Amino acid sequence: MPNIQPINGIRFNLAQVGALSDVIAPPYDVIGPELQEELYAKHPNNAVRLILNKTLPTDDEQDNRYTRARKIMKKWLDEGVLFTEADPAIYVYYQVFEYAGKTYTRKGFMAGLEVQPFGEGCVFPHEQTHAAAKADRLMLTTVTKAQLSQIFGLYPDAECEVLNVLEKSIEGKTPLEAIDHLGVTHRMWVVTDPAVIASVQDKIGKKPVFIADGHHRYETACNYLAQLRQQGITKDHPAHYVLTMFVAMEDDGLAVLPTHRLFPGVPEMTSDELIAKLGDNFTCKKVGNGPDFANTAWEDIETLDDQKNLAFYTTKDDTWTIVTLTETGFAKMAEEGVAADHTEDWRNLGVSILHKLVMDTLLEQPNAPKPTYVHLVTEVIDLLKAEPEKYPLAALVMPATVEDIKTLCLEGERMPQKSTYFYPKLLSGLVFRSVEG
Repeated sequence: MPNIQPINGIRFNLAQVGALSDVIAPPYDVIGPELQEELYAKHPNNAVRLILNKTLPTDDEQDNRYTRARKIMKKWLDEGVLFTEADPAIYVYYQVFEYAGKTYTRKGFMAGLEVQPFGEGCVFPHEQTHAAAKADRLMLTTVTKAQLSQIFGLYPDAECEVLNVLEKSIEGKTPLEAIDHLGVTHRMWVVTDPAVIASVQDKIGKKPVFIADGHHRYETACNYLAQLRQQGITKDHPAHYVLTMFVAMEDDGLAVLPTHRLFPGVPEMTSDELIAKLGDNFTCKKVGNGPDFANTAWEDIETLDDQKNLAFYTTKDDTWTIVTLTETGFAKMAEEGVAADHTEDWRNLGVSILHKLVMDTLLEQPNAPKPTYVHLVTEVIDLLKAEPEKYPLAALVMPATVEDIKTLCLEGERMPQKSTYFYPKLLSGLVFRSVEG
């Protein structure tokens, strides 16, 4: 069963850096060039210099973004910009945010999770990963000897046993607080009471952990540990654990956003041509015209609340079409060469239907260029208006649910990439963790 341990986290010294909001950053994988520049300019000690240092034209083996991150971290530790927690701790972490007119509070805690290769323990992945991203994170970990961003893990706790223990321990205590670039409020409490930590370890130690976000970082932790084991490390080496945020699957603050797709580089087609290609695998209905109609199309999809429904926009005739998988289509999904090697639950996912049946099989685009992924319908509309010639096809697709994640993980399945988007992202810069033995 998964084992967790408190950690001696590395944190910013607020007496030196000032406001925590100025030195935190979102995870590296959502930082584009423009945001990277903004974070660099925001504060000389912003965490972006560690998690995503700039690439320079002069980079070589001795001086590159990985070695600069290592030198910066050492300098900050030497100067007291960063300090190491004196006592092993669990870090209670809340995120307060708004989505669709509702205020949410996502509650969890950060600690070390024992690194177990997938299939050998009770830590389960749910999405496919990219080799390039894992190589990048492995290089950063190897050079800095630190875990700079946390994994996001879900665990079952219908009785809220773990959180009840932690909430009692922080009652009446003032948290550290930061507000990110999206206006999300992040609150953190440091818990060092050995009795509280032991209770949390006991209660969560019996539960499986499902990776919600940070698959690349988790696999990096596995690969880094494998590297060190070849060198004969001891059993108490810190690389046996990975910095993880734990959230109960039943937490009221969990918000899973959809990830819509805009497809560049595919053949132009009208809605009639699309409908013809889909054939009797779908029932199809033209519902409106123009990019702005995406709002109505999405409302219809959300109301139906069924993974078998998708909405397509064909730029050639400026038309939205809602399609629903038929029994014939589901049978097609189960055919050899389509998705016969996957479980029925996997074949029922909207993203699986979109990519395996529609794009790869019926539209014959298995090697299409990577789509542009967005989470808000307004982003779909903006891109279709700004660059209509770039995207011959767009698709609105329902998000997988937390229950879908649990089911597929236990079946040993992995969803297509970008099947889920847990909003908001976890902050980098609240806590770092050394993996130097």
